Amino acid sequence: MAASTPQGGGSHKETPAKALHINAWNLLLLIPMLMLVTPWFNFDSPRLLGMPFYYWYQFAWVPIGVICVAIVYFRTKDEPARPAPVAASNDREDRR
Repeated sequence: MAASTPQGGGSHKETPAKALHINAWNLLLLIPMLMLVTPWFNFDSPRLLGMPFYYWYQFAWVPIGVICVAIVYFRTKDEPARPAPVAASNDREDRR
């Protein structure tokens, strides 16, 4: 049987280098998802430089998405990551 716990019987807890980080700024990432609501832009006119509305509307969302991602990145990059919640240990493994 392989030793899965360090000597001394204590449990080994690892903290990931990059923990999942959720805050209010991440909600800004939902804005580019609005471009996926097809009935809002499934039209031929108005045309822009001969391009149907359907296509240029999607192209217009590219810089909007980039701006949203950049804002979230710069607002959250310096915040420390919170440690992941510790799961309850399995009692059967502690008894072995």
